[in-house]
This record gives sequence, C-alpha cells and structure tokens, in this order.
Amino acid sequence: MRYLVMAMRTPQFQQSVIEAHKEYLSQLKEQGSLELAGPFTDKTGGAYLIAARDLESAKAIAFNDPIHTGGSSVLSVYEWDAS
Repeated sequence: MRYLVMAMRTPQFQQSVIEAHKEYLSQLKEQGSLELAGPFTDKTGGAYLIAARDLESAKAIAFNDPIHTGGSSVLSVYEWDAS
C-alpha cells in the first residue's frame, strides 16, 4: 500500500532540522520505502509518498521523521489509492 505523508510547518519550525529530515528521507529511499518527496513552493511544508504494509506501519515511519519528533512540523498520514 501507498501512504501520503503531509508535513505542515509549525510556528516552532527550525531550519536546522532540514538536514536531518533529508537524511531520514534518504534512508527511507535506500530501504525502498520512499517513492517521492518534495517541499511546497510556498514554504508551508511538504509531502512524501511511502510504501508500507499498513497504516500503522506508515505512521510509525512518518512519526520517526526528525521534523515531527522535534516539533517543527505536524504530520498527517493518509492511505492513498493513486494510479
């Protein structure tokens, strides 16, 4: 299954977390979990598409992202039936 992760910046967003976030996404890509990722052009956040066996697994992956664990962004995870 595919899951869309929406990451919206909080007022506490720290630029310093971006590098750790990119490293985390790179690890997901190497593991074969990450399919697509990128920021929104208006700088309010970004999104990424991951593969996981179920919603709980997808949430576990997303909620370990440094932008979430550090409070810089709020993440929402949606099962996505994209074609």
